[in-house]
Amino acid sequence: MENRVSLDCQVQARFFQPPPELRRYFTTFYLVEFAVESGARVTDYLHPEWGNLRFMSGNFPDAEAMDGTSISGTNFCVTGPSSKAVRFTIGPAARMWGIGFLPLGWAKFVHADASDLANALLDGNVHPAFASFAPLGEVIFGPAPDVEAELARIARFFLDRIDGPVGDEERIRKVHAALVDPGVKSVSELVERVSIGQRTIERTCDRAFGFSPKLLLRRQRFLRSLSHYMLDPSLKWIGALDGHYHDQAQFVRDFKEFMGMSPRQYAALDKPILSAVMVERARFAGKAVQGLDTPEGGGA
Repeated sequence: MENRVSLDCQVQARFFQPPPELRRYFTTFYLVEFAVESGARVTDYLHPEWGNLRFMSGNFPDAEAMDGTSISGTNFCVTGPSSKAVRFTIGPAARMWGIGFLPLGWAKFVHADASDLANALLDGNVHPAFASFAPLGEVIFGPAPDVEAELARIARFFLDRIDGPVGDEERIRKVHAALVDPGVKSVSELVERVSIGQRTIERTCDRAFGFSPKLLLRRQRFLRSLSHYMLDPSLKWIGALDGHYHDQAQFVRDFKEFMGMSPRQYAALDKPILSAVMVERARFAGKAVQGLDTPEGGGA
């Protein structure tokens, strides 16, 4: 689906279901193609999400996390599970394949606890936890764009690396299902829902989710509000608020913590890439952001 989102920038976003054998591990595989007519570069912000691998062809992005960490000039960008926005700039022409991990997929394929790489912004070619994925970046793109062939290479890469179940798969999936349920609003309700001790849940979240259960629940209500607004800005922020917020002031505090700016400041920004991506993701997967996906992945 092509979306012309500004006078200078065109974005085409496409989402794909992983093969059935991989759907418990990944949200979606997705291709985003950028073209900036004037040859300039455009800036946007990644919202909090699960961990992602992003492989680039053409122009490489510059990205900066809220803690000041930055990367540039790499074809293989990695973001860990995040509770903070990432600012990025790209152009004038690029193709990007993204691979979104579900928490179970992180536990399966990444040899590091999610909490150790929470909010990380990394060059995947040089970080030891992701070096095993670097060869994928060398083979995804052929001499000419070929979406089906590129998608098949990604799927084959991960299918070849399934070597048995994750040890605590059932526990991770139970916690995940409870986290994305809008009816669960507190840690005590989460514990009751999954029938697992709180300390065990905390260890599970450290390994596969990256954050404490309390922060994850806060992130979920924020993402529900953000996605409502991004899909229908006519709601204004007050109309987009998740029902678990006590008042608008509480939402503003969360917004500043997660995005590094106020809702008013964010609304005033041009969002040339994420606006198009979120609309297409909602159309394909039913959820505008991957953090709201069920344990079965996007589009399930």
